[in-house]
Amino acid sequence: MAEGGRGRRGGGGAARRAERTSGKIEQARFITRNIPDFEILNAEALEIIEANAETVLEEIGVAFPENEPALALWREAGAEVEGDRVRIPRGLARKLCATAPSTFTQIARNPDRNVEIGGRNLVLAPVYGPPFVRDAGGRRYATLEDFHKFVKLGHMSKWLHHSGGTICEPTDIPVNKRHYDMLLAHMTLTDKPFMGSVTEPSRARDSVEMCDILFGGLDDRTAMVSLININSPLTFDSIMMGALEEYVRANQAVIISPFIVGGAMAPVSVAGTLAQVLAEVMAGVAYSQLVRAGAPVIFGAFVTSIDMNSGAPTFGTPEAAQITYGAGQLARRLGLPYRSAGSFCGSKLPDAQAAYETANSLNTGLLSGVNFMLHACGWLEGGLVADFDKFVMDADQLGILHKLAEGIPMDENGQAMDAIREVGPGGHYLGCAHTQANFKSAFWKSNVLDYKPFETWADEGSRDTRTLASARADALLAAYKQPTMDPAVREALADYVARKKESMPDAFM
Repeated sequence: MAEGGRGRRGGGGAARRAERTSGKIEQARFITRNIPDFEILNAEALEIIEANAETVLEEIGVAFPENEPALALWREAGAEVEGDRVRIPRGLARKLCATAPSTFTQIARNPDRNVEIGGRNLVLAPVYGPPFVRDAGGRRYATLEDFHKFVKLGHMSKWLHHSGGTICEPTDIPVNKRHYDMLLAHMTLTDKPFMGSVTEPSRARDSVEMCDILFGGLDDRTAMVSLININSPLTFDSIMMGALEEYVRANQAVIISPFIVGGAMAPVSVAGTLAQVLAEVMAGVAYSQLVRAGAPVIFGAFVTSIDMNSGAPTFGTPEAAQITYGAGQLARRLGLPYRSAGSFCGSKLPDAQAAYETANSLNTGLLSGVNFMLHACGWLEGGLVADFDKFVMDADQLGILHKLAEGIPMDENGQAMDAIREVGPGGHYLGCAHTQANFKSAFWKSNVLDYKPFETWADEGSRDTRTLASARADALLAAYKQPTMDPAVREALADYVARKKESMPDAFM
């Protein structure tokens, strides 16, 4: 159940105003579900998909191109290696996956922000990877200043548990150096947990070294979760595997995530896609355990379908939901934490299409048992754009997931029999004791959406949701205060970044 402000504020308007202006921000604990997962596949369907995945690994195999050390590990483990193709005997990948933990802790600079990933928990992280941003000035390439703003908004967002990784690509910084600036922002502008760089193995190593400075030595503690995409279908490229190797050797968590666009990178059928997803994840997790048994790994599934007319990816669709539900069941049967879903949409603006598709995807993620939800806020235009207004709109709606996950309290207060007795036939509940005792916490309330009467709304300028979200973003950024940090650690991080940047020429490819 999410932690919030229930029963924690002092009495009186003066106390509430003082708290609002003190710089303190309410932060919700990561979600722990008290509701059941939705299971779309029956036992027979699960067994068929698992058998088909084993067939894919055994008969078709997976490719590890330009990675002789990985091929050597697979040979030693008992796989058949021919060229860069690895064929894995039935049961071997699943056996290797068994050493990965079912839950793990990711530490944060502020221990109160540590997150538990796996089990019944759900950790929410923002959008990842867009080269463009959208604000009042329109769509444009992202800058480091934009990145800093997103990190600050994430820090100020009550329902967001994680600072994420590449919230947007700061294209005004050289490609080979921007990971330093992004990591430094996550480490200094917020005290929530964050992700590492995966675009080159040396950048993963830099991420580990910077965390070693930040935490005064990692000592095998997990301080990062990082995204390792599989080049679907069935290909594990050497850059991503090199980053994976750096992280798992340091006991840092990785998400093994097929990148599925149904009809392009996987079959058009749900069952066929699930078999391929499972085969790819099992091969990736198994390889991580060959590198270091016991390293924390997350079963990932980024899944969308394709518009057969335009070739564009589509989001919030029923087929994507079916795959997300099914993959959740497969992840639980493997005993692994699960990553999927997000604020996915294909819309160019934070409009009705964006809202429908995002709501479909967020609710699917909650009910499918997702443990780590990347892209939980800010996603626009199929992931090409990080939008400031949508970031705030989505982050606000994440509060609904917290409320739904609490389940229905069945204690004496939840049953409300005293209220029913007090009011009786024909009365109303507005003034009864139960309502007076619970009115502050009874209903989830948006910090963005407008519930005012028409006349008040019109008098205030007839503002639409996007306008309200923009005002909310401005207010959050104005209220932002950088969390305290040991000056010696800050100086050490800045010195590390300066030395590393000076050691190499700028590169833009």
